[in-house]
Amino acid sequence: MAVLPILWAPDPMLKTKCATVEEVDDDLRLLLDNMLETMYAAPGIGLAAPQIGVSRRVLVADVAKEDQPPNPVRMINPEVVAESEETGPYEEGCLSLPGHYAEVIRPLEVEVRYTDETGAEKTIGADGLLARCLQHEIDHLGGVLFVDHLSMLKRNMIIKKMVKAKKQRAAEG
Repeated sequence: MAVLPILWAPDPMLKTKCATVEEVDDDLRLLLDNMLETMYAAPGIGLAAPQIGVSRRVLVADVAKEDQPPNPVRMINPEVVAESEETGPYEEGCLSLPGHYAEVIRPLEVEVRYTDETGAEKTIGADGLLARCLQHEIDHLGGVLFVDHLSMLKRNMIIKKMVKAKKQRAAEG
């Protein structure tokens, strides 16, 4: 397994709608394992394929607390099939926008249909942090970042800071 580089916004790959996965094979399972290793190393609670430069509809997540055993979720072609009418704010961050956080309003509960790493079709009901994380990562698969849910002013401020940070990181080599 490998820890892969995470793309920082603004990067065109992060605004790309990902392709549907047609076949679950060993290469895809390796990608999912590498994504989990990358997410844990970052550290983060979710990672979508476009964040590592792969335009495929796959994500990984693990919202287990530090004092709990890992509980990774691997999702292929996930889609929200139902969501609660009740919404709420939560301060979100993103591995592709390090150091930036903002309140985003999302449904409090979702039902997600997906294919797992064995090729089995599954549905999961999620609330709390898992619901938030899955919505955030599924957004990535459609080319949507959490800052796209903010006002244009807040979004532009964060993106300008990211452009500056990317230039500084490139200059440092």
